[in-house]
Amino acid sequence: MKNALTIIPLRVVFQIIKYGKMGRQTTLKIGVHELKLRFWLIDINYQIINREPNILMWGVSESGERVLVVDRRFRPYFYVVPRKGVDIEMLKAKIMKLNNVRSPILSLEAVEKKYYGKPIKVLKLVTLMPDQVPAYREAIKNIPEVEDCLEADIRFYMRYLIDNDVQPSGWNEAEVVEHPSPLKASVDKQYILTGNIRRVESSILPQLKTVSFDIEVLNPLGNPRPEKDPIIIVSVVADGKSKVQFIADGNDDKPVIKSFVEFIRKLDPDIIAGYNSNGFDWPYLVSRGKHVGIKINVNRFGGEPHPSVYGHISIIGRANVDLYDFAEELTEVKVKSLENVADYLGVMEKDKRILIDWTEMAEYWNDPSKRPIFIKYAMQDAESTQGLAEKFIPFGIQLSSLTGLPLDQVVAAAVGFRVEWFLMREAYKQNELVPNRIERPYSTYKGAIVLEPKRGMHENIAVLDFTSMYPSIMIKYNISPDTYVGTDENIPEHMVWKAPEVGHKFLKSPPGFFTRVLKALIELRAKLKEDLKRLSPDSPEYRVIDERQRAVKVLTNAMYGYLGWTGARWYCKPAAEAITAWGRELITKAIDIARGLGLKVIYGDTDSLFVSYVPGKIDELIRLVREELGFEIKVDKVYKRVFFTEAKKRYCGLLIDGKVDIVGFEAVRGDWAEIAKEVQERVVNILLREGSVEKAVEYVKGVVDDVRNHKLPLSKLIIWKTLSKKLSEYEVEAPHVAAARKIVERGGKISAGEKIGYVIVKGSGKLSNRAYPYFMVKMEDIDSEYYIDRQIIPAVLRILGYFGVTEKTLRLGREPSKQRTLFDFFASGRKK
Repeated sequence: MKNALTIIPLRVVFQIIKYGKMGRQTTLKIGVHELKLRFWLIDINYQIINREPNILMWGVSESGERVLVVDRRFRPYFYVVPRKGVDIEMLKAKIMKLNNVRSPILSLEAVEKKYYGKPIKVLKLVTLMPDQVPAYREAIKNIPEVEDCLEADIRFYMRYLIDNDVQPSGWNEAEVVEHPSPLKASVDKQYILTGNIRRVESSILPQLKTVSFDIEVLNPLGNPRPEKDPIIIVSVVADGKSKVQFIADGNDDKPVIKSFVEFIRKLDPDIIAGYNSNGFDWPYLVSRGKHVGIKINVNRFGGEPHPSVYGHISIIGRANVDLYDFAEELTEVKVKSLENVADYLGVMEKDKRILIDWTEMAEYWNDPSKRPIFIKYAMQDAESTQGLAEKFIPFGIQLSSLTGLPLDQVVAAAVGFRVEWFLMREAYKQNELVPNRIERPYSTYKGAIVLEPKRGMHENIAVLDFTSMYPSIMIKYNISPDTYVGTDENIPEHMVWKAPEVGHKFLKSPPGFFTRVLKALIELRAKLKEDLKRLSPDSPEYRVIDERQRAVKVLTNAMYGYLGWTGARWYCKPAAEAITAWGRELITKAIDIARGLGLKVIYGDTDSLFVSYVPGKIDELIRLVREELGFEIKVDKVYKRVFFTEAKKRYCGLLIDGKVDIVGFEAVRGDWAEIAKEVQERVVNILLREGSVEKAVEYVKGVVDDVRNHKLPLSKLIIWKTLSKKLSEYEVEAPHVAAARKIVERGGKISAGEKIGYVIVKGSGKLSNRAYPYFMVKMEDIDSEYYIDRQIIPAVLRILGYFGVTEKTLRLGREPSKQRTLFDFFASGRKK
C-alpha cells in the first residue's frame, strides 16, 4: 500500500457517456486517459443531475488529494415476490402497465434468490428515479398475483455500497476518467467511474484533516434561544494541535459565526468532531445564522448542515462525528457531561481544568475580570473534545468499515441498525433476500438468569465471564431465523436441537444464515488477534487492527439482541427465547459445578458469576466448564471488597487495581440532583477504601450541615429532567412541568425535548408548586430539608442502612453508639 501509485494510466480513450430512452447507457469512446484511482471513502450521497441519479463518493486519494468520484450508471431496484403458481409472464405484463414516464421501468426480469434459506424465484424491477421506488412498490403490492415486494426500502446510496462491496472509512480502487465538466464542489479532483470499483484491504490510514469544536452561548435565563441568545465563543482545535477561538465583541456574534464558517471552508477538514453537536451546536449555529444573516455553508457543495437519518447532522463531503454518541455507550460514566467523560478516559482531569456551571456563564462573560477565565474554559472544552476524538474515532472508523455505514452515521445509529446493515451486506453476498422492516408491538420474553445477591459486604470475590456466551450458543445449536422449525412442521427429533424450557426447535443442518455470519466474524477476530501478535504495540498498524478486532467483538456480541429487537428485519422471537433458555441452563450448570468445588456463589447475572476467589479451585472450575459443558469461561476481574444491596444489578466494589465500580444505584437517574449522586459515590469510596462506617456517616452529616447552611453551590441542587411532550399535553403537573410553565410565564419559549433544570424552594403545598427554574432562585430560597430528606438521605441509606445507620442518625446528627468498621459487617459473619 505504501509503495502503490495513486493513479495508474490504463489506456488512452475518449469516453462520452450518453443515456437514451429508459435511462439506458451508451458509451462512445474517443480518447482520454482511463485511470485507476485508489481512495479512502469519507462520505457518500446522491444527486439528480440532468434528470438522472448520480452516486457521489467523497474521499482522499493516496497522494492526499480530496477527490469526488461520480458513478452515473447505478439504478434503483427492488424485488417482486409472486404468489405460488402465478404465470410469471402474465405478471410481468401487468407490472409493465404501471410504467411511469418520469421514472420508467428499465428492466423487469426473473431471478433466482433465497429467502430465509429457501430457493425462490422473484422479479427484479429496475427503474430510474430513487424517489419513485416507493410509488412502484405500493402500486405493485395491490396486484392480486403479488405476494410482497422486498428491498424497496433500502436507501439508494446504501444499496450502491452493498451491491458494489464499497467500504466507507476504507480504501477502494476505481477505474475512472477525470470529470470533463466538474461539479461545483470543494475538492482537488473529480472523476467519473467508467469501470469496476472494489475494496482494498489495508491497515494504513490516510492523513485526514480533522477539526474539533465547541460553542458557548450567552443564556442568562436558562435554555438558550437562537432568536435572542448570541454565540459568544467558538473554540476550535485543528488537526490535533492548532488552537483558534472566535470571540464576540460584547454580544455581537455575527463576526464570530462568519469567521468560523470561513475558517472551516479554508481549512477544508475531512472530519468535524463535536460533543452533542448533533443535538445542540449545529442546529443552534444554523438557526442563529439565519437570524443574523449568515449561511453556515460548510459542506463540500457549499450547503448547510442538515438533519439526516438516526438523528445525525449531515455535512456533505465530510464526516460530522458527534462524540456524545460514543459516550452514551460508556456505562461506567453515569452523567455523561463532557468534563466527566474526558476525566474518565484520562483526556483532561476535572481537578486540573476550569469548571464553570451553566448558571455562572453569564456572570463570567459579563465580568471583565472573569472573562479571561471563561475564555480559557471554552478552549478546554474544545481540547477535551479533540482528546475524545482521538480516543473514539479510530474505533468508529473500524465500525464504519465493518458495518458499511458511513462514519457520521455509524456512531449515531442504534446498535440494531449497525448489525442490520452488516447483515444486509452478508445477505447480498449469499444471494439472500432481505426481509422488510415491519411495525411490531413491543414484545417481552424471559431473559437471562439473574440470581438474588447475598446482601452485604464480601471480600476477595472473582467475577467469571463466559466467553461470547450467546454467540457460542447460537453457533452450537445452529440458531437462526432460517433454521427455526415451526410448530406445524413435522421434522424428526434427531434432526433438530430443542431448547430447554421453551421447547423451540432448530435444524441441526445446514448451517443457518446467522450461524455462517457468526462463524465468519469469530474467525476474522481470531485472525486479527494473531496479526496483533506480529506487530509492535507502538505501531500505527497495531492500533488500527486492535480497534478493528474490538469492532468485530462488539458486532458479534450484538447479534443475539438483534434477533429479539422488534424493529429488526430478521426479527425472530423464538430464536431469542431459545438463546436465553440455553444460557440459563448453562449458567445453572456452572453454578452447580462451582458449589461442588466448595466455592461460594455470591451473585450471577446473564453470563457472569461472582464467586469466592480461591485460585486453585477457580482454575478447576474453568477446566470443568470447558470439558463438561463445552464453553469457555475466564476470570474477568477480582474485587478486593464488594457490597451488594438486596436488589439485583445493584452493587459496588473495590477492584484489586484500586478502581471502584458502582452499578445500578438509583442516584444516577435523571431526577436526582448532583449532590445526591456525589454523596452516594463518596460514601461508597469511604466504605470500600477505608473500611470505616463512622467516617462515611460523619461525611454525610457534614454535607447535611452544608445544605442547611446554604454552603453548597446552587448547581449541585439542580434537578434536570426532559420534557417528553408539549406542555399542553401534560395532565399531571410534575415538578419539571411546573418549572417549565413558570419559564413560559416569564416570556420564555419551551418545546418538547428540552431539558428543564429546576430546584425546590421553601413553602407549603404540592412539590410542583415549589419547583422553580434554577435561574429564578437565590440560594436562601432553597428548601434545605427537601434535599436532605428526599435526595441525600435516600441516596445513602441504600448502602449505610445495612450497617445499622438510620435516617434519624444522619438527619439529627446523633453519634453512633460505638465506632465501627466494615469488619463488623462482613456478610459471612453477620448474624440476623
